[in-house]
Amino acid sequence: MKMTTEEAFIKVLQKHGIEHAFGIIGSAFMPISDYFPQAGITFWDVAHECNGGYMADGFTRTTGKISMIIGQNGPGITNFVTCVKTAYWNHTPMLLITPQAANKSIGQGGFQEVEQMAAFKDMVAYQEEVRDPKRIAEVLNRVITKAKRMSAPAQINIPRDIWTQVVDIDLPEIIEFELPAGGTDAISSAAKILSDAKFPVILNGAGVILGNAIPASQTLAERLDSPVCCNYQHNDAFPGSHPLFVGPLGYNGSKAAMELIKQADVVLALGTRLNPFSTLPGYNLDYWPNEAKLIQVDINPDRIGLTKPVTVGIVGDSKQVAEQILSRLTDSAGDAGRDVRRKLIADKKAVWAKTLASMDFEEDDPGTTWNERVRKRQPDHMSPRMVWRAIMAALPKDAIISSDIGNNCAIGNAYPTFENGRKYLAPGLFG
Repeated sequence: MKMTTEEAFIKVLQKHGIEHAFGIIGSAFMPISDYFPQAGITFWDVAHECNGGYMADGFTRTTGKISMIIGQNGPGITNFVTCVKTAYWNHTPMLLITPQAANKSIGQGGFQEVEQMAAFKDMVAYQEEVRDPKRIAEVLNRVITKAKRMSAPAQINIPRDIWTQVVDIDLPEIIEFELPAGGTDAISSAAKILSDAKFPVILNGAGVILGNAIPASQTLAERLDSPVCCNYQHNDAFPGSHPLFVGPLGYNGSKAAMELIKQADVVLALGTRLNPFSTLPGYNLDYWPNEAKLIQVDINPDRIGLTKPVTVGIVGDSKQVAEQILSRLTDSAGDAGRDVRRKLIADKKAVWAKTLASMDFEEDDPGTTWNERVRKRQPDHMSPRMVWRAIMAALPKDAIISSDIGNNCAIGNAYPTFENGRKYLAPGLFG
């Protein structure tokens, strides 16, 4: 089938359902941008490319739909580095389109030329350059598929002389893959360990949100009467009003969550890579239960056992794994210490809620007085904790919160709760 390279490119985008693009279009991408309106693709122009990347990240994190970002080769593309790495650690599928200098002039140090593949080598999960106009659709399809499968940004690098050529090609078919559901033996082992547990604790990560596994994790938690913690900045990984939810771990997290997981004899880490920042000691508590049996579930096998020794590692989709574990629990699972555990959860939450409500200011570290001096100098100013309390009191229950990095925002780790996933757009581990 004969078509222009621009038409082939657009048709692949349409087959994958991509409807939004963010960034700044320069001369290296102008031939294709003309097709956007008739293809049903909305382009969101920004003043700085990095802002476009953040917008795309936020769009996908709230909707679950993949989008794309575009800039001019050279300085436009290098402006994407920070936002793309942020999306990478937020596990956001994203199509990074990087127009490049023309094939015939690459390597000559021409106008706006830079090694764009090298610049993003550590920023994306996959990258590929188009070397032949006839392969434009094939390469684009593969890059988008990789972004979806790996839940991360993927880059297609396109020399500008690829455009405005007529090619005779067949459009590739979209291949969707079923997510792994975990190995049978690993699921059985995990179910037995949880069935025998005296104090099981569930730790929900981003994979629970991305995999729509919150209801499955809730059903499992209710079956075991286990407290549910969440990772740092993933406060939306479990319903905040649920009596079993005890809050986030990590920097400025929930003391109740820390005290409860410290007592665990089994931890089910569901959809989390257990990054070190999410298990930082807090409130003078080194709370990680090193003697507990750890069951870690992650879609990426490279991240299992990376930061903590595991008893059972399960490569799989959080929703399917949680449902399978639930179906294999013994009839008596969760019975040991159930009533004591329920009361302890309620008591710890009540004490922490009262403590948190009384925390107006940060204590100075030994040898420093700057917090005290600020309070004396500005006695009528609200502290970050006061601000967070006011924000949470004013926000509607279904609000989406987007926060920046820095201590004033990180303090908020202890405050926001949500009833549904995809509501907390914190900056993630890249900051």
